[in-house]
Amino acid sequence: MELKEVVKEKYGQAALRVKTGGSSCCGASAALDGCCDPITTNLYDSAQTGELPREAVLASLGCGNPTALAELKAGETVLDLGSGGGIDVLLSARRVGASGKAYGLDMTDEMLALARENQRRSGIDNVEFLKGEIENIPLPDNSVDVIISNCVINLSGDKDRVLAEAFRVLKPGGRFAISDVVVRGEIPDDVRRNMLLWVGCIAGALEQEDYAAKLARAGFTSIDIEPTRIYDIEDARAFLTGQGVDVDAIAPQVQDRFMSAFIRATKPSRCCQPGCCA
Repeated sequence: MELKEVVKEKYGQAALRVKTGGSSCCGASAALDGCCDPITTNLYDSAQTGELPREAVLASLGCGNPTALAELKAGETVLDLGSGGGIDVLLSARRVGASGKAYGLDMTDEMLALARENQRRSGIDNVEFLKGEIENIPLPDNSVDVIISNCVINLSGDKDRVLAEAFRVLKPGGRFAISDVVVRGEIPDDVRRNMLLWVGCIAGALEQEDYAAKLARAGFTSIDIEPTRIYDIEDARAFLTGQGVDVDAIAPQVQDRFMSAFIRATKPSRCCQPGCCA
């Protein structure tokens, strides 16, 4: 099965679990549903989630909280790549206010249905959920002030295309402000495969210097990768032990190598690249 189909199936199943009263067992759902994955838990505070539908919180599958770090301003247009159940779109819509707009883009029908229902329940009007792929964003050139995303770009098999599309739809001076999983330093292939057993969203994680290089090739400037959560081998011990992995043997090669990060970049106000000028 191709990566894209695997991702669709995983996130479609997560949406259906939420709709039938369960949880995605990720993200902000930890506080509501007893989930204990350190990659995805405790990302949102109760002040943020308290006014949102419970299903939006339960469907959170991210590795960070880009809405808290993106410094959104009233009147801005925001696009969330891989919007899932809509938690970051709804939070963004509140931040940009009635004069702004928040788009969510997702390729999974089940997640889109859940997100639209969460929007209806929240009563937030300045939101639109779009069906599509992050490699082919269905918005015009130079139409968005800020792009956010929460542990989704690493799942794409064509990250260069995703970043080129993000650059295209951002307005000159627009901001790229996402959360993602990245790798620090070299990881042996066998160790990386074992860590992939632990968390699906690390499957396509880039090394941080490679991530920065791809952003630069797409045309972005002011690139910054800020660690927000560094994963300890103890975080993965219970799961990996259950998979028959000798955790102590791989610990020295894993410790402090995997992290969630807030990744910032800017589309220059003036440039000569395709998709840059209005």
